[in-house]
Amino acid sequence: MSAPLTQLLIFPCNGNGLEALDCLGSTHRLVGFIDDSPEKQGIDTYGHRVMPRGKLAEFPEAQVLAVPGGPATFRSRKDAILGLGLAAERFATVIHPAARISPLATIGHNVLIMAGVVVTSDARIGNHVCVLPNSVIHHDTTVGDWSLIGANVTIAGNVHIGENCYVASGSSLMNDVQVGCGALVGLGSTVIRSVGAGSTVAGNPARVLR
Repeated sequence: MSAPLTQLLIFPCNGNGLEALDCLGSTHRLVGFIDDSPEKQGIDTYGHRVMPRGKLAEFPEAQVLAVPGGPATFRSRKDAILGLGLAAERFATVIHPAARISPLATIGHNVLIMAGVVVTSDARIGNHVCVLPNSVIHHDTTVGDWSLIGANVTIAGNVHIGENCYVASGSSLMNDVQVGCGALVGLGSTVIRSVGAGSTVAGNPARVLR
């Protein structure tokens, strides 16, 4: 007999949260979404419950996948997730069945890894990280806590991405570069040199936007 599915709450009801539904596989069963916006609460277009955060206490056995943030709000992800007031063990890690994760890689908690992602040997994915579809994270690379990695991103070996960064879809990062905490790498950029903390870079090759 198969093990019972783990109950899951997703916060908030946003694009990342909806895409996470495709990643649940045979390990989690959605209870509903948690969202602070009254206009979203109730039953959404797809028939899922959307509840205020006070409902977290009504499902003490449910794990939580917290996936807030986008290019305009990624620097506030940490505060949004910590604001839930949850212990680390309450958070889920959800990996799409079609992702390929090396047994030598390290994956933190509250991590969402979508379809087609490849994480290779000795890569380290921190806590509270989202990796969108078809991205490749090569050997000995570190993705810091609270960071977001877009779709179709290629991160070469021995790259260090700091905490609370945003790497937009279609970007490529050359081996050995460093991306400082709070930095944003714009859509389709090619990063061939290190990026300072808090910087916004874009282009091919990527340059600081002033």
